Amino acid sequence: MICNILDYGAVSDGATKCTQAIQRAIDDCSKSGGRVVIPSGRFLSGTLCLKSNVELHLEHGAVLLASLDEADTTDYFRESGSDNEVDGWEGGCFLFALHEKNIAITGTGVIDGQGRKVFFDDDPDHAEEGSPLAVTGFRPRMSYLEDVEGLVVKNVTFKDSAFWTLHMAGCRNVRIENIVIENNKRGPNTDGIDPDCCRDVIIRGCRITSGDDSVVIKSTTPMYKKYGDCCNIVVSDCILSSNCSAIKIGTETHGDIHDVLISNCIVRDCIRGIGIWSRDGGDIYNIRIHHIQGNTRNFADSRVRKTGVFSWWGNGEPIAITATMRENTDRIPGRVHDISMEQIYLSCEGPVMMLGEEYSPIERVTVTESEFLLPDPDENREREIDERPSVRGRYHKAAGPTYLRCTKDVTIDARFEKS
Repeated sequence: MICNILDYGAVSDGATKCTQAIQRAIDDCSKSGGRVVIPSGRFLSGTLCLKSNVELHLEHGAVLLASLDEADTTDYFRESGSDNEVDGWEGGCFLFALHEKNIAITGTGVIDGQGRKVFFDDDPDHAEEGSPLAVTGFRPRMSYLEDVEGLVVKNVTFKDSAFWTLHMAGCRNVRIENIVIENNKRGPNTDGIDPDCCRDVIIRGCRITSGDDSVVIKSTTPMYKKYGDCCNIVVSDCILSSNCSAIKIGTETHGDIHDVLISNCIVRDCIRGIGIWSRDGGDIYNIRIHHIQGNTRNFADSRVRKTGVFSWWGNGEPIAITATMRENTDRIPGRVHDISMEQIYLSCEGPVMMLGEEYSPIERVTVTESEFLLPDPDENREREIDERPSVRGRYHKAAGPTYLRCTKDVTIDARFEKS
């Protein structure tokens, strides 16, 4: 079944709200399964509820604009009473699915979150490179897809998200291929792809620019309670640029995260290349990362100008593995163990860090056949160490090109050269 939204009354002027027309097309299409077509043109809409056996297809030249009017947005978490002990989940989302099967988002068109309307430079005359923009107004997620069995997102471009871009929670059998995410790199919380307690996920051939982590694998409280471990995740052949981590596992680790393979990625101008952060009790293990190259930069010295607080987390580290307690909690982080990295080639501005605690050591980690280019590879000097969010926070410490604490059976067989 082919359902063109124009046949349901959608208007391509970028100003008329087409929510009801597009939703009617989705609902009709779901009766027998098929494709909902977004043709060339600009279509403004509030929250759209995706349904089983429906492909939302954006033709070349199509732009689907997310309304930033709170009245147009479904806030599932507020309505359902779901809660998260770490992150606020309020705000709702643009593309929504819950307990559905066989959903696809495809095509060469653009899904535009209009984040440019909520981000602004509060002091443009004194802007620092990489400093975060200020935020105003309502910020929904671009998508929230929970408990979807059989999800495909292919070829489409996500542009200018106001908050997280592609948030998949408790999904299974997921394929994300050849998509582009182009967010404002100075826009806070504009994550790229967030698999949250998902299983059997392939993320391949994507190009992501984001103001928060580009690909972040996590296990949040409500999703772990519902769906269990986050596991069997493959990330490959991606180009990643972020003012946070290019690839991160954590920070939310309420359940185990394991059996993750990350390979053949370019890291471009990220604060951190690879980050693995345990904070909330779940173990992280059986992680293999190989063939990563590019560079990291220290944008963390760009402070929030009105408060003077350091903004982004990190200081240009190529690898940062930490297991420590969050602030204001007595929860012991889970174990981080059995991590293998090889052929990592990064020009960087911070050390390789592996920082555990006596109550949560980092164990059985190898970094081999790798090379790191630093401005001062031979110096043991005072550095800014950033373990936020944690009881340790951000502090000064004398360290060389590597900084290890409370580790067991860690091998770093790598060259550290002057950049």
